[in-house]
Amino acid sequence: MPPFLIVNADDFNLTEGVSRGILDAHRDGIVTSTTVMVNLPGLERSRDLAGEFPRLGLGLHLNLTFGPPVLPPGRVPSLVDGNGRFVRDPARVKAAGAPAEIRAEWAAQVERFAGVFGRRPTHLDSHHHVHRHPRILEMALALAETLRVPLRALTPEMARRIRGCRLPAVDEMVGDVGPEAFWQPARLVDFLRGLAGGVTELMCHPGHVDDALSASSYCAQREVELRSLCDPRVKDALAAAGARCITYGDLAAVLASRQ
Repeated sequence: MPPFLIVNADDFNLTEGVSRGILDAHRDGIVTSTTVMVNLPGLERSRDLAGEFPRLGLGLHLNLTFGPPVLPPGRVPSLVDGNGRFVRDPARVKAAGAPAEIRAEWAAQVERFAGVFGRRPTHLDSHHHVHRHPRILEMALALAETLRVPLRALTPEMARRIRGCRLPAVDEMVGDVGPEAFWQPARLVDFLRGLAGGVTELMCHPGHVDDALSASSYCAQREVELRSLCDPRVKDALAAAGARCITYGDLAAVLASRQ
């Protein structure tokens, strides 16, 4: 089986600058897919911007750790601070988030996505990877089963759990954040040169820095990732790898074809 690659840019609708950067990385680079933060302002504007790029996959970036909830804060007290905003502490959410409140908030995020975009998401993932925690993974899996869409598999064990629910999962997921931009041209080229058969998700965080991005811990790094994803050397390495670029919307059919 030739290599298949999903290049997913997280955090669409974090700010307009981030959204525009993701769209630039799709138009001029190798990004095929993104996941949307629906609890933040400007969602309709982000929808309109994305509407100019019909081949871009649009998933849902389930969120419990940034911005306001979709539900009234009084309905999700274990998830919010005194100002009615999500607590920016994934460890606290994993330990103290009430399951009923998490399920209700995520259902509201799905409903908002459908109401604004007019369709279900291509897939689900989560901000700060909160669904890595076993207790929260169970809720994310249940939601993915209800929607019949893929859920990001962060580890091989998680991929097995997802497939056990009769949902498609990638063979590998790569990507991270840190003090420096994770994806720089040399790392991208090396990754693509070693790309194996099967389906891989490359997680990335491109974006343009704007005033609204100051609240993000991953800020100037997004500009570096954006330039890297559009770098001609990266495009050449992708072509040389013989990889087929797809979205999560294609995943089930691709996996079925190899059986």
